[in-house]
Amino acid sequence: MKRLIGAALVMFGMMATAQAGEACGKVTIADMNWSSATVIAHVDKFILEHGYGCEAELIPGDTMPTTASMMEKGEPDIAPELWSNSAKDAIAQAVKDKRLRIAGKSLSDGGEEGFWVPEYMVKKDPSLATIEGILANAKLFSHPEDDSKSGFYTCPAGWNCQISANHLFDAMKMADAGFEIVDPGSSAGLSGSIAKAFTREEGWLGYYWAPTAVLGKYKMVKVDFGSGIKFDHFTKCLTQEVCENPQASMYPPSPVDTITTEAFAVRAPAAFDYLSKRSFKNDDMNTLLAWMEDNQAEGDVVMEEFLKNYESIWTPWLSAEVVAKVKKALAAL
Repeated sequence: MKRLIGAALVMFGMMATAQAGEACGKVTIADMNWSSATVIAHVDKFILEHGYGCEAELIPGDTMPTTASMMEKGEPDIAPELWSNSAKDAIAQAVKDKRLRIAGKSLSDGGEEGFWVPEYMVKKDPSLATIEGILANAKLFSHPEDDSKSGFYTCPAGWNCQISANHLFDAMKMADAGFEIVDPGSSAGLSGSIAKAFTREEGWLGYYWAPTAVLGKYKMVKVDFGSGIKFDHFTKCLTQEVCENPQASMYPPSPVDTITTEAFAVRAPAAFDYLSKRSFKNDDMNTLLAWMEDNQAEGDVVMEEFLKNYESIWTPWLSAEVVAKVKKALAAL
């Protein structure tokens, strides 16, 4: 009798596992062509495979092609990190038509932009965390080509963020305080200027964004404009080529969502529930991206680093049963 009961329990467990796998089935995950997105995609693949019995596959992705393919062809099943402002209206309509479903926020803080100063400057003078303090101490921020002037590093030429950064420079009358705009020439030039300033503990002021490896390596403080977020003015004036009367406004966070097809959400509700809870804070992602860059690591290696060393972040996303499965799979790596 004991043997019969034991065999029945084993068979029941095997059937339950098979049903879970069938419910999830084959899953395609967009592996976007930027670092934070590829980290999240690899984390999702490992957890969906080992925690939920999915047959997960990563496929190359990019914002607009992936969004269009999900709406028109129903694939891939998951876009782990979609900066949804780029196709806001189309996504909203697809959700209404039950072609797509928004699982939750990939980045709980949203995409973050702003003007930044090194933390070591703020520790010496807390007023430098505000635009008033910066304007009053403009001489601390030497222009790279002329020490008699102060320098503000804007967004590289050709990037949309250069428009808003330059309008904000005018709105806050930074030229009146002695600042001149410095075009870094490229993303590498902008990050290189930060690295140089930190090496010498010099003054630096400029535009940057998160999550990025740079803000993981170099501790920066976002400058408070004292304005709050003026969303309408920001979107209708500060982001436009022509903004006749620019006013100060903090950058509104950009929504960064996890989006799935409706078919996947219906087929695999437990996996969808995981995606709805899985979200990264920018500080944590900055740290991971800095580790990724320092170690020249691919997405699968960063995934292993994250799951093995950041349990306090990811275990609350999962049930105890799924956590045990994921940890068992990790131990076998």
